[in-house]
Amino acid sequence: MLVAVTAPAAQAHDDEPPTLAELAQRHGRYFGSATDNPELVDEPYKAILGSEFDQITPGNGMKWYATEPQQGVFDFSKGDEIVDLARANHQKVRGHTLVWHSQLPGWLTGREWTADELRAVLKKHIQAEVRHYRGKVFAWDVVNEAFNEDGTYRETIFYRTLGPGYIADALRWAHQADPRVKLYLNDYNIESIGPKSDAYYKRAKELKAQGVPLHGIGLQAHLALQYGYPTTLEDNLRRFSKLGLDTSLTEVDIRMYVPADEEKLATQAEWYRDLTEACLAVRRCVGITLWDYTDKYSWIPAFFEGEGAALPWDEQLRPKPAYYAIREALS
Repeated sequence: MLVAVTAPAAQAHDDEPPTLAELAQRHGRYFGSATDNPELVDEPYKAILGSEFDQITPGNGMKWYATEPQQGVFDFSKGDEIVDLARANHQKVRGHTLVWHSQLPGWLTGREWTADELRAVLKKHIQAEVRHYRGKVFAWDVVNEAFNEDGTYRETIFYRTLGPGYIADALRWAHQADPRVKLYLNDYNIESIGPKSDAYYKRAKELKAQGVPLHGIGLQAHLALQYGYPTTLEDNLRRFSKLGLDTSLTEVDIRMYVPADEEKLATQAEWYRDLTEACLAVRRCVGITLWDYTDKYSWIPAFFEGEGAALPWDEQLRPKPAYYAIREALS
């Protein structure tokens, strides 16, 4: 009789479905979400963020404009808030991002710099931020979006003033400040094999040959239904692995023209499944991060007119077909 009484309770516990993070952990991967400070007042949102994922990326709180708003004056409060939240939820944090042409403070972009001046400014910024988060983040997107679609270097303040060597310098400076953290180059439209991902492959190979501390390539995976699925993704992940590099899908969303309908949502779900399976198929693809998990806080509608519905949870925080497709791939 005793067994009959205790069994239902045990059964109820067993019926609790594993989270995306728990499913991913069975494959030795993480499954994460980006988040941003303003949405942390939304308790229902925060509950899912804290339970379903085992990794968080701050969407904006660690970018240059937020962390060094005036030259030499550092403010890590936004990043710290997200690190503290992650720690409370036993989640790991990806640092994002140290060197990027966008969201720079006016003091940096509003004047001309000599190469020596800018090198000193860049080194100080990287090392101050990496030291501050030493032991608190497992990886850094050190240089973000360094190449154009055709594989040429993007004309940024750093490239124009310092030449292509700024990438190696940034990696070395970050490594000096935290020798244990994994250092990545991160970009969009490099999921497929093509001119842009070839440029990263070639540069990564050179950096490795020169002994520069580079540990991984982040493929953002901001996809859109109208442009087709990147069918060479798995091969692409594999070739970076062969260079001795980790890969991760760092900013995943799959947008569509809205309104969404059943057919578009089914295609989106299929793509999320395929992406997840591609990462699982390549041993050194270490994890997947959604660029926030819900349409409620997606960046897409503000940047792509008439597009949206890009994430596995809808604006009411309800799981969409994409969510179940990811679970299926991870199960």
